[in-house]
Amino acid sequence: MKITMLQTDIVPADPRKNTDAASALMDQAPGSDLYILPEMFSTGFCTSPEGIAEEAPYPSLLWMKREARERGCAIAGSIAVHAEDNTWRNRFCFVHPDGKTDIYDKRHLFSYGDEHRAFTAGDRRVIVEYKGMRILLLICYDLRFPVWSRNRMDYDMAIYAANWPSQRIDAWKTLLKARAIENQCYVCGVNRTGTGYGNIYPGASALIGPNGNTIADCGDKAGAAVTAEIDMGVLERFRHTFPILEDADKFHIV
Repeated sequence: MKITMLQTDIVPADPRKNTDAASALMDQAPGSDLYILPEMFSTGFCTSPEGIAEEAPYPSLLWMKREARERGCAIAGSIAVHAEDNTWRNRFCFVHPDGKTDIYDKRHLFSYGDEHRAFTAGDRRVIVEYKGMRILLLICYDLRFPVWSRNRMDYDMAIYAANWPSQRIDAWKTLLKARAIENQCYVCGVNRTGTGYGNIYPGASALIGPNGNTIADCGDKAGAAVTAEIDMGVLERFRHTFPILEDADKFHIV
């Protein structure tokens, strides 16, 4: 599977400018099976969603569906939305080439930044099947909670869409590798660049292999589109040769 990480410099609260910029980046990296955007890619990370989060039918989701159909690819990333049940959600949307959309609402809200005061947490773990690969959808702060990310031998790649600031970027880099190693899976973490709502974002988006090796890295470049390929055969052989997941502790999350 060919994956392109779209490391965007997000303009605060301006979905049109941000989706136009993402379209231009995809034009620079044609032919990928999957394009991955950061957390709240259309607005930047916000904790006061009124007037910023999108209302149904969610223009940025409509843009994702249109681009996916026209390009024959999947597109993934999170959007701040005013949901159908009148709650605010940090919603990861995985849009398939035919427009079908899987959604995951962020479970671990960033209480340190007051995200929990307005947003409602999700309670459902979501795994998407696409091109023979099972993909776990996760958002930013989820990266710090390994139990939620634990591989129950039910997924092959985890995606973390993020707005992870510069003052904690070493943790980002370390935890991406840790999640890949402990779960014997590919991990793709896509972070933003630029500034927004008082934070500086340094990028460092990366695709990590199941043994912790870095397959591709966007560095600190703003507006980067970096493409790499992953192979289910490589992953299956690695798991067969070194079958640590078979020895994992059994548990259930409530």
